[in-house]
Amino acid sequence: MDTQSFSFADDGDVPNNSLPLIVYAGAIDAGGGDAAAAFEALFDANGWGGSWRNGIFPFHHYHSTAHEVLGIAAGEAEVRFGGEQGETLSVKAGDAVLIPAGVGHKRLSATPDLLVIGAYPGGQWADLMREGAEDAAGIRRRIAAVAMPDADPVGGQGGPMSSYWGG
Repeated sequence: MDTQSFSFADDGDVPNNSLPLIVYAGAIDAGGGDAAAAFEALFDANGWGGSWRNGIFPFHHYHSTAHEVLGIAAGEAEVRFGGEQGETLSVKAGDAVLIPAGVGHKRLSATPDLLVIGAYPGGQWADLMREGAEDAAGIRRRIAAVAMPDADPVGGQGGPMSSYWGG
């Protein structure tokens, strides 16, 4: 598994976070078996719950109350992270993306079979914030108060998150 990190500055509309987004290329082998169930089991084993199965919204959004991990169980997508001035990344079956609270994300395109598994650290529940949300100061306070997860959603204790995010 290869990892990459991407940092995004507050653009005034999408707050982003000083913690970097982490991409785990090939987090699981999506070629055999039930990749969705494999991501759910992996996230759950590392203390990430509240999982769901769906896609990625086609509009800029972020969460001010939780970090989020996305596991790509099937298909491929082009996703803009960090708001309109951010980075467009390609993700495919087997990849995972750890999105810090406040980091914007938007699906630009996807194959018809796209299936995403999402999850959150134990005790965190995501709200849905869109670009241009009011109460910018309150949103940024909530993002700053989001607790550090106990474990990396993919690598567990001592996984890549610990080196990228510290702690």
